[in-house]
Amino acid sequence: MSKQRVLTGITTTGTPHLGNYVGAIRPAIAASEDPSFESFYFLADYHALIKCHDPERVEQSRREIAATWLALGLNTDKAVFYRQSDVPEITELCWFLTCMAAKGLMNRAHAYKAAVAANEEAGEDPDYGITMGLYNYPVLMAADILMFNANKVPVGKDQIQHIEMARDIAARFNHHYGEHFALPEAVVDDKVATLNGLDGRKMSKSYNNTIPLFLTEKQLKKHINKIKTNLLEPGEAKDPDTSTVFQIWEAFASDTQVAEMRDKFAQGIAWGEAKRELFELINGQIGEAREKYFDLMERPADIEEILQAGAAKAREHSAPLLEKVRRAVGLKPMI
Repeated sequence: MSKQRVLTGITTTGTPHLGNYVGAIRPAIAASEDPSFESFYFLADYHALIKCHDPERVEQSRREIAATWLALGLNTDKAVFYRQSDVPEITELCWFLTCMAAKGLMNRAHAYKAAVAANEEAGEDPDYGITMGLYNYPVLMAADILMFNANKVPVGKDQIQHIEMARDIAARFNHHYGEHFALPEAVVDDKVATLNGLDGRKMSKSYNNTIPLFLTEKQLKKHINKIKTNLLEPGEAKDPDTSTVFQIWEAFASDTQVAEMRDKFAQGIAWGEAKRELFELINGQIGEAREKYFDLMERPADIEEILQAGAAKAREHSAPLLEKVRRAVGLKPMI
């Protein structure tokens, strides 16, 4: 039986934080070790251009994210790790799929509808500030997935619609030109942790409440000390289920450690002590990877070499498929 192919895209517009690590990076790297799957991981730098028009930020984020995944142990002998922009077949396929994508389908995309609704609420023209990049985002995402005939695409619940749209576009193409694309399935893991940030809301760069993954020890301790808590004094019982400190602890600790900390909360552990133990737990788990990360960040040529090797592996799959697609639509040599 052929292996199932799993594909994950990583947007390159920010610095990886603890929430990214727990919710996406850690489970993805673990999954890449499963021999029953073929894993494809890519830096979605074309997608980054939809919202971010700062070239330096995009470039810095690409380097930081690549270094993060490599430092955390992604084995590029077992997974295909590449930049979207290094595989030109993706953008060519995007055009072929655009010619099959129904405008009505694009009109229903959540991101586009939300942007229109925000404009109307502000009294602006419905399409004010909306680029074709945002509007066509689902087609580019479909090209990312269909280019490698991914069977499984791990996503958050907010991305399920895009996988369904990719299936719709693929089915329409297959109907017109023959079977070329597998219909991908969204994989949503409800067990994957979603971390709260410094202010108690979901950890997100949009809220400016993140704890970057690879801070120095001093900076990490400082950020953890900023986590919002209540005014309960030492000795007063605290509710772990409403505590950001405990929630982050739970994402990094073993079952035994979680039970022990829950007991300490019941006994009224001081917030300062709880944060100190949280720092030690996280620092102990990421310390070695942090050193590798800082080393890689000083060696961009080595990161580039790894990504170019990944692009070559990716194109071993993308070039033959695109050639079949070109012939299917009638773009083939006349002799």
